Amino acid sequence: MGFYSSYLILLPALILALYAQNKVKSTYQKYSKVASRRGLTGVQTARSLLDENGLSEIKIEKIPGSLTDHYDPRAKVLRLSAPIHDSSSLSALGIAAHETGHAIQDSRAYLPLRIRHAIFPATALGTNLAFPLFFIGFLFGGRFLMNLGILFFTAAVIFQIVTLPVEYNASRRALILLKEGNYLEEKEISGADKVLSAAALTYLAATAMAVMQLLRLLILRGSR
Repeated sequence: MGFYSSYLILLPALILALYAQNKVKSTYQKYSKVASRRGLTGVQTARSLLDENGLSEIKIEKIPGSLTDHYDPRAKVLRLSAPIHDSSSLSALGIAAHETGHAIQDSRAYLPLRIRHAIFPATALGTNLAFPLFFIGFLFGGRFLMNLGILFFTAAVIFQIVTLPVEYNASRRALILLKEGNYLEEKEISGADKVLSAAALTYLAATAMAVMQLLRLLILRGSR
């Protein structure tokens, strides 16, 4: 397989990524227009859930952007984008509870999350070095550099694979918390579930892309 034709390997993962991106956008927008009956905002829900789980020391910050929500385990801060922080929609409560789920994972030493934290520094470095090293080796016949690039990129693939159970578990926790705490009614849970399921699809697509990229590198190495 030639260099340019090898891009065909990525096509299925690219299609999945585009579908996931569109699915997230449309589902998020749909349920952003559906207000929860209790009327709690994203920040109120997150604060209450954190306190109920003995995590009152974790701060909540409002940040700019859309779908930029995340939990920072180093600073022990849960950051919510303005549309999630201030909204009482099903989308807002689902996402706020999902990020709270990550904080709970952290507090309970959830193993996949600990693994992801442990390999993140190597993954960040490896991702930056993998392709330059590989393609320098590819162009100049340096098999050692190609193998080193593949090794670095393998770390990125492992990171993506480990991310899947972390994200799916956080979503599962979120739905349980929202249901058992009566933050959402039974029929409202379905809307939050759809939002979180669409978001999870993006992580699946990212993992598929990483795996296919690794396969492409292995095939290109074999062609030299």
